[in-house]
Amino acid sequence: MTVREAAEKLEKLEQKLNAYNHAMGVMYYDSATAAPAGSAAGRGETLGVLSGTYYELFAAPDVGVLLETILSNRDEIDTLTAKKAEIMKRDYDETSKIPQEEYVAFTKLCSDAENVWHRAKKENDFAAFAPYIDQIVETLIRFAGYYSPGQDPYDVWLSQNERGLTQKTLDAFFESLRGKIVPLLQRIQAEGIEIDDSFLHQEYPIEKQKAFSDYLMQVMQIDRNYCAIGETEHPFTTNFNKYDVRITTHYYTEHPEFSMYSVIHEGGHALYELHTGDELIGSCLATGTSMGVHESQSRLFENMVGRSEAFISYIFPKMQEIFGPQLQNVTAHQMYLALNKCEPSLIRTEADELTYALHIMVRYEIEKKLFKGEAKAKDLPGLWAEMMRAYLGIEVPDDTSGVLQDSHWSNAQMGYFPSYAIGSAYAAQFVAHLKRDIDMEKAISSGNLKPVEDWLCEKIWRFGRGMDPEEILLNACGEPFNPTYYTDYLEEKFSAIYGLK
Repeated sequence: MTVREAAEKLEKLEQKLNAYNHAMGVMYYDSATAAPAGSAAGRGETLGVLSGTYYELFAAPDVGVLLETILSNRDEIDTLTAKKAEIMKRDYDETSKIPQEEYVAFTKLCSDAENVWHRAKKENDFAAFAPYIDQIVETLIRFAGYYSPGQDPYDVWLSQNERGLTQKTLDAFFESLRGKIVPLLQRIQAEGIEIDDSFLHQEYPIEKQKAFSDYLMQVMQIDRNYCAIGETEHPFTTNFNKYDVRITTHYYTEHPEFSMYSVIHEGGHALYELHTGDELIGSCLATGTSMGVHESQSRLFENMVGRSEAFISYIFPKMQEIFGPQLQNVTAHQMYLALNKCEPSLIRTEADELTYALHIMVRYEIEKKLFKGEAKAKDLPGLWAEMMRAYLGIEVPDDTSGVLQDSHWSNAQMGYFPSYAIGSAYAAQFVAHLKRDIDMEKAISSGNLKPVEDWLCEKIWRFGRGMDPEEILLNACGEPFNPTYYTDYLEEKFSAIYGLK
């Protein structure tokens, strides 16, 4: 087989793999947004069949030969095809090491787990969900042994989400972060001005919130021809290709800010996916490079754009127009302060920007214990309550607002949570360098986010998986990862908001 023939076969294979991924992705989106509660069993069976066929296509020995043929003759093929083969070989080496029956069983396990999680959260019934956590952790530890024998299993999954990330790196990162956040939080509580956010806790009709969501997507320049918005219990973004991206939100009548920032956060994810290079369409490169870089984009838009005074001042007249009486005696500056109010809370997705990372630390410490065998699922409610008390100083009243609040573990997304904190730190570093090239505040205050998005597209989005995280950082910032940008940003912003000297 010549390298040209191998490249042609690779392209045809990717078309088939994309079709199966598309079908399974639509089923997942449907299950989270529209499917009836009792439909899980049949969907699980269908996903089992589809994932089995996907495995047979992708993990076949001749695929390994095809990829090796291309990679051993890189000088005879174009750079893009070679990069696709390189990334696919990375994925192939992992998937092909898992026995097919285990791969299929795990797909079905996760489908069942998510369905049980939805019910368990609604009914505050952690005991119903707990066995799935144990099964998922056991499977992930076993799979890690297939992928990288001898390596710490949790490090394997951290690296799956953020290539090269380890517990050693994260332990140092979180220790530094906590050392900055906790004293700053204590100063705010002791010395900071009082911020009134009572006007946010009135009744904001859902239909008006939906209209506001449409407006926010318009301001973010999200093309609605290629991006839809749905409703679900736990907001997420999924992409089938760059011309079909879906975001979701959840509306609360007396908390319009919750959906507002879900839309902006998920919108950041969507912008990344909508702007991968056209030349990557249909390939394994046509998506974000890592969870950390992906979260950097959602957190950048949610916080550094969406919670900035320039942004709030620009959108506030529209908020008053849509919501009317609730905001008639409120100013844009009061809204800015209210939307940045710092107060430890139970729910991660509703946490303020400063204390958010403390929520991530709770999950990270619990995941480490699960993978080390120091805890089982039955221990998690107690561990959760203990850590929330220690890190955020609050009591957990029930499992629905505690250990059951996130969907990630039902989807086997262990090692994912740290990417939110790493992503926030990446975002601060990206913004620091973005501001050296463009007047970011002027762009935001004028309601024209195009210069910001053009910079991000040029430096990050267009490459998809074509660059690893460290390459993206060097391309965008000209330097490796430096978390100091993040801690400096938090200290400067919240000291100013709370009038600290």
